[in-house]
Amino acid sequence: MSQGILAITEQVDGAFKNISFEVVSAGKKIAESIGGQLTAAVMGSGIAAIAEQVAEYGAQRIMVADHEGLKDGLSDTCTQAAAQLVARSNPAVVVIGATSLGKDIAARLSARLSAPLAMDCVDVRVDAGQVIATRPMYGGKVLADVSLSGTPAIVAIRPRAMEAVATPGAGEVEKVDIDLADTTMSLIEKQMETGKIELTEADVVVTGGRGMGGDNFAVVETLAKTLDGAVGASRSAVDEGWRPVSDQVGQTGKVVAPNLYIACGVSGAIQHLAGMASSRVVVAINKDPEAPIFSKCDFGIVGDLFDVVPAVTAEIEKLKG
Repeated sequence: MSQGILAITEQVDGAFKNISFEVVSAGKKIAESIGGQLTAAVMGSGIAAIAEQVAEYGAQRIMVADHEGLKDGLSDTCTQAAAQLVARSNPAVVVIGATSLGKDIAARLSARLSAPLAMDCVDVRVDAGQVIATRPMYGGKVLADVSLSGTPAIVAIRPRAMEAVATPGAGEVEKVDIDLADTTMSLIEKQMETGKIELTEADVVVTGGRGMGGDNFAVVETLAKTLDGAVGASRSAVDEGWRPVSDQVGQTGKVVAPNLYIACGVSGAIQHLAGMASSRVVVAINKDPEAPIFSKCDFGIVGDLFDVVPAVTAEIEKLKG
């Protein structure tokens, strides 16, 4: 049986997402524990120039699938490419990021290969030859160890849950020809928001909740901009139509794990907490001293967010000079 590890990376417009380096680092950890070779898969169009970057995180071999059909990052074509790369490398474990695209690819690969899959994992290890993945359950209330039996074992890593550690590998690049003739999905239109930091990639996330009282998120946006962070929203704010679904943080939205999470006017429902519980430092601002968010934060401020947030922003701007 193969002892190799395949780490499937993700890039957008010729730049790797941070999760790619985290995935390669996770793959390196597994490879060292079983004495296998770590191979990184890089898929896209015109991406040969960036492929060697993953060698900095331990990739011994880099398989590059450079095809015009992968330009738009559609799950259909990416899954076909990933399946062919898996067949070529015959890995014992496949590691991929639990992003929107990554989850789609992982689920499709699992179905195609009849392979075991653990989704949204925060840790992975090998114990007595068995792949063990750790993942949150019941809205993040518990962490469960899941044993994966079968080959290849597919593990989808939650963004920012595992650290990207620079440990240079050989990084031997191999260009792979792939066949996308069976593609059935095509891109009709793409709308991109330029200059916006992706929530799952951000070091700082400032979230507005029902306490915002309307769609004017100016104070939250200003604070986020001052901290070079991203703007999030609770489900209630999204349901009210104040923010797009892409900004939603929570069990039914995006799961984030920034170094700093600031909740403004967020009550702290269990579904929301499930989406940000892994944040390093949590600051809560709410005028209700009984709001559940205060039991889960590191620092809490009881007050009107429209008074507190501008004051905090002004102090940060002073410190930044």
